[in-house]
Amino acid sequence: MADVTLGWSAGFEAFVGRFAGRFPRVEARRRMASYVRGLLSETERKNGWTLAEAAGEPGPEGMQRLLNFYAWDTSGLRDDVRDVVVECLGDARQGVLIVDETGFLKKGTKSAGVARQYSGTAGRIENSQIGVFLAYASPEGRALIDRELYLPKEWTGDRERCRAAGVPDDVAFATKPALAQQMIERAVLGDVPFGWVTADEAYGQDTKFRLWLEACDIPHVVAVPKSAMVVAMNLTKVRSHHVIADLPEAAWKRLSCGDGARGPRVSDWAATEIRPLRRTGWGHWLLARRSINDPSDLAYYICFAGADTPIEELVRVAGSRWAIEECFQATKNETGLDHYQVRGYQAWYRHITLSMAASAFLVIVRDAAKKGARTRAHRPR
Repeated sequence: MADVTLGWSAGFEAFVGRFAGRFPRVEARRRMASYVRGLLSETERKNGWTLAEAAGEPGPEGMQRLLNFYAWDTSGLRDDVRDVVVECLGDARQGVLIVDETGFLKKGTKSAGVARQYSGTAGRIENSQIGVFLAYASPEGRALIDRELYLPKEWTGDRERCRAAGVPDDVAFATKPALAQQMIERAVLGDVPFGWVTADEAYGQDTKFRLWLEACDIPHVVAVPKSAMVVAMNLTKVRSHHVIADLPEAAWKRLSCGDGARGPRVSDWAATEIRPLRRTGWGHWLLARRSINDPSDLAYYICFAGADTPIEELVRVAGSRWAIEECFQATKNETGLDHYQVRGYQAWYRHITLSMAASAFLVIVRDAAKKGARTRAHRPR
């Protein structure tokens, strides 16, 4: 056990050393290492006070300076975290970029972006901040690689309120799909190896978002509401649920969209071609999932990919969206994603990015453990 602990300690030092160039001052680099180490600790609540206590400090002032005042490259660290994840999990064919949001419940009115808005975390409208995230998933694992704080119009329309929370004057209103597009663009520019993008209805129903993905030749499987209009093969516009309702029973196939906590997640699936006016080599489909236990429980997806893509691949991508929910649960439970006690715009990004960095270290540790297990399994006896 001592050897394992020493190995992890050395690995952690090498890990945070990768980010040294983002921190011009030695004090900030040391504070960053202490912060990330604290996020990885067994401390139940990971805020400024508890992280300082884990580092043997009398108060949270040093940790607060790291988030609020020290000069360091938050965006550069975000890119470094993404690169770490890709090194471990990268798969140019089966890699999937997943977009989703999560809520951070907050009291008061001064935290950047806080408002009465729907929070999936609470399952209702609550006083909260909403973060839009990009996750990367492949057969090797999954992790968060990018993040943006959503600012409602009531914020961006009040520049004095924005300045009080540290929101720069050049930050304008952006819809959640627009924030998702920014993050996917960064992934493309950063040469992230991926084959697909997937997202839930909040993003899939945004026509501009889908058309942008298509214009960039990015294959995607995105959920849409049953009322979403699609262009059928006879060039008429029809609601998605009507298209699927007209399919014969023989069109449905029983398939697994991946393993869940209780084994394979099996449903009945059907795909039908849509949008006959298409570019050569590309295909468009409306995909539907039907519950085995309740045939009235259906979900719908608009798909764009190479013309020869089989339904099994579309189903796999649709099922991979749940990986980001697992990322949210893991980072909140393991690396304090939602444990911050900051109000400022910059401080939010810094805490979230450091939490993602701590999670990326866990990705490295788990990847090393899997490779070690495979090596031992193939070692001659």
